[in-house]
Amino acid sequence: MSVDSLLQFCKRLIPKKMFSLLQPLYHILLSISGAILYRFPAKNIIVVGVTGTKGKSSTLEMLNSIFEHAGYKTALLSTIRFKIGASSEPNLRKMTIPGRFFVQRFLRRAVREHCDIVFLELTSEGAKQKRHWFLSLNALVFTNLQKEHIEAHGSFENYAASKLSIGKSLARSKKYPRTIVANADDAYGKKFLQLPVEQSLPFSLKQNKEHSVSEKGISFAFKGTAIRSSLPGEFSLYNALAAATLADAFGISPSTIAEGLSSLTTVPGRAENIDCGQSFSVIVDYAHTTDSLTAIYDAYDARRKICVLGSTGGGRDTWKRPEMGKIAEERCGHVILTNEDPYDEDPEKIVREIASGMNKSPDIIMDRRSAIERAVSLAKEGDAVIITGKGTDPFIMGPNGSKERWSDASVAREVLTKVMGK
Repeated sequence: MSVDSLLQFCKRLIPKKMFSLLQPLYHILLSISGAILYRFPAKNIIVVGVTGTKGKSSTLEMLNSIFEHAGYKTALLSTIRFKIGASSEPNLRKMTIPGRFFVQRFLRRAVREHCDIVFLELTSEGAKQKRHWFLSLNALVFTNLQKEHIEAHGSFENYAASKLSIGKSLARSKKYPRTIVANADDAYGKKFLQLPVEQSLPFSLKQNKEHSVSEKGISFAFKGTAIRSSLPGEFSLYNALAAATLADAFGISPSTIAEGLSSLTTVPGRAENIDCGQSFSVIVDYAHTTDSLTAIYDAYDARRKICVLGSTGGGRDTWKRPEMGKIAEERCGHVILTNEDPYDEDPEKIVREIASGMNKSPDIIMDRRSAIERAVSLAKEGDAVIITGKGTDPFIMGPNGSKERWSDASVAREVLTKVMGK
């Protein structure tokens, strides 16, 4: 039994009321214990965190590509995957930041395998549980702040404070120089840029007039160098600006930044194009907030869209369900509502709440595979089938801890292969 499994077993033995009282101390002791057990590995490697509501995983992949092109040996821990040097495996844990012991063990392995730099995706829930302690950050990138995890944190203000606590951990770091890169177009970007660190570097699309955005990719000027990427949408442009600004702070040349960004042609589960030779596009995206759903639909605004939507998982952020339905109806030619991650909530109730925000009765197909098959069958040449909500999530989470192995991308490929073979 691993250390993390043993701790979870012990946790189940403690009465819930007692655990609630002891929870803050519990998380602090876990963080301290993990760091001590693995001998504070973050002190011996460059550590860069990325936080925000959206764009974290994509920004990390961009940073990884840029730094690899610059000759760095990199490590990466994100919602998508765990990577150390040339070794990479998908994140199947349904957690962006696994247990403190996992993270510290990961960092120790990165040090042992002589990585130069490690990139970490840092979340508000992880910060709430003190999982960002003892990471000894050199730098932090803030992407944006949107309404999400409101119920889990109690309020949007608590959610924002949890994000900012990650920035404050950078300010407490003993490493120098400490660097914050933050989205100056975001209302909360200013708070991160005011942190007491040596380098506070804003990035802004509003200040970068030389750019273009389409479903085929992005282009922009950075330090006099033209940069192009095949990743679509305005959100990709923001992520690229964030990655370029951080890389520049580390002394990486604009030409190398351009090479790194242009070579990254896809990010799994993030506006991922599923191409099996069909005459229409099929896109798999993680979008699960109102802003991110709007952004992915707007990236393909020139096409008729057939949209497979599950909205939010059971027991969380119920307020946004009708809003997601409204956005889909306004922007899609045809909407198919389906099951996503109901957990212990009735999945049909979730779908009805999404539909309550729509003026017309949507197509409802609870089986997610059947919903994708239906979307593909409706697509005509030039259309875009957009499947949102799961991204690279490896399971559909059901009641009582049950889970079904899942991949939107794999199912889409299977369906398309079947269609193309007819």
